[in-house]
Amino acid sequence: MSDCLTVKDLCLWYGDTQALKNITMNIKERSITALIGPSGCGKSTFLKTLNRMNDLVSGVRVTGEVRYRGEDIYGKGVDVNELRRRVGMVFQKPNPFPMSIYDNIAYGPRTHGVKGRARLDDIVERALRDAAIWDEVKDRLRTSALGLSGGPQQRLCIARALAVEPDVLLMDEPTSALDPISTSRIEELTMELKERYTVVIVTHNMQQAVRISDTTAFFLLGELIECADTERMFSRPEDKRTEDYITGRFG
Repeated sequence: MSDCLTVKDLCLWYGDTQALKNITMNIKERSITALIGPSGCGKSTFLKTLNRMNDLVSGVRVTGEVRYRGEDIYGKGVDVNELRRRVGMVFQKPNPFPMSIYDNIAYGPRTHGVKGRARLDDIVERALRDAAIWDEVKDRLRTSALGLSGGPQQRLCIARALAVEPDVLLMDEPTSALDPISTSRIEELTMELKERYTVVIVTHNMQQAVRISDTTAFFLLGELIECADTERMFSRPEDKRTEDYITGRFG
């Protein structure tokens, strides 16, 4: 399995505070990589470096390399909008736009120049099917997305990310605001998505990492402590700090 993203000596500062320290890791194509660690350890910050979402925060400075399919995404001349189309993001809290379900999904393709109604109809249906929510919403596409409950809202947001045909899906604790049944649906969906997409997910739930991920990376105080096959990481961690965290001694 080839690498989709390669990160080398990545450091990030918010003003004078260093949030990431010399992160080096590879993210395999069409797999699920889980990022775990205690709150404030840098995992969400790292996730956002993968499609330059941190550019939106003032005073951020990044050194090192993040390569997506061989290209340094922090290099000169990179089209950040195109990068974010290819490397999509789903946030912790469902954040549907205050518009219809249909327009939520069509929004991205429209901004990238898709105009024809038939083409948009196809994209909307495919994205909603891919996010396992088509059957629930197909008869109410013109109603407000804000009328959906939490779990369906989050699946709608996943569909919205898929509508622009990304290659990578970044998910920042996508189930932390959801009930157990919705969480289970999103987990099942995520495992289905890896057949076509590379998924990187931040989770505070170690059982979730065990259930769905192929690779797990453990962050602590801005450092990557260990990155390994999930099964091996949880059964035979190499670093004492990893073992202490996954056995609940801290965190």
